Amino acid sequence: MTFHLPAGKALGGPYIVDVTPEKAGWGYSSLRILELPPGGTHSFETGDSEWIVVPLSGGCTVAAADDFGRETFELRGRPDVFSGVSDFAYVPRDARATVTSTAGGRFALTGARCTRRLPARYGPASEVPVELRGTGNCSRQVNNFGAAGVFECDKLIAVEVITPGGNWSSFPPHKHDEHRPGEESVLEEIYYFEFAGHDGIPGLGYQRVSPSGPGRDTDVLAEVRDGDVVLIPDGWHGPSMATPGHHMYYLNVMAGPEAERAWLICDHPDHAWVRDTWPDQPVDPRLPLYTAPETSA
Repeated sequence: MTFHLPAGKALGGPYIVDVTPEKAGWGYSSLRILELPPGGTHSFETGDSEWIVVPLSGGCTVAAADDFGRETFELRGRPDVFSGVSDFAYVPRDARATVTSTAGGRFALTGARCTRRLPARYGPASEVPVELRGTGNCSRQVNNFGAAGVFECDKLIAVEVITPGGNWSSFPPHKHDEHRPGEESVLEEIYYFEFAGHDGIPGLGYQRVSPSGPGRDTDVLAEVRDGDVVLIPDGWHGPSMATPGHHMYYLNVMAGPEAERAWLICDHPDHAWVRDTWPDQPVDPRLPLYTAPETSA
């Protein structure tokens, strides 16, 4: 299994990234990245998965149609992931989704196999909680648009993380690959990366995943760049390191077999103490890069 997929290595059909459960070798999590030209449109069957469509750059219209009717949502989007929170649309399983963009853009389709069929819905940018997590050089910003307890889904959990240049995120290393009620949940995870350039020079970062026990032997040390994907079926993951001068963005998509949709993690015992140092340090003053707008208009 190849867990690091550099840009261009996860192509599939119309998608510049196409990670399905079958391709990843697991049971639930999916990610597609769709690029549309001005006036472009793309339709797909949702099948046995629920999906959240979130613009990475540009805006679009998302239509969801099934035997119960048709819903259409206008997504204002954003210029890029470093300039603002985006609105989004939820499309249920067993439906047909159509994404259309007048000006063109790049759109993430985050998906998870699921059982329940929930209604199609619009998620305004104004209701996305923007969290500052960690302090010092572990400071990062989390846009919790599809987090458990924030937006209802059956299985899907999806969030965005922005790490200022020079900082470490996904730290302390943590895992979620064992069923331990109330303490840890089993979740497959996808990381999709983008970076802020500087004077025309592209950014880059590094991602580490290490084995967490017998039968959980995922091992990755990857230099990651724009459009790269890292698959995490199990293991301690972190740090995600942003090189100085280049802010790092990653989109996390998670899902798993648990009856309860929850993000329950276990910190690596060698590094868990780092959390105890956070109250003694200030949050990186560069954060937040932005906050959610006060209204969805």
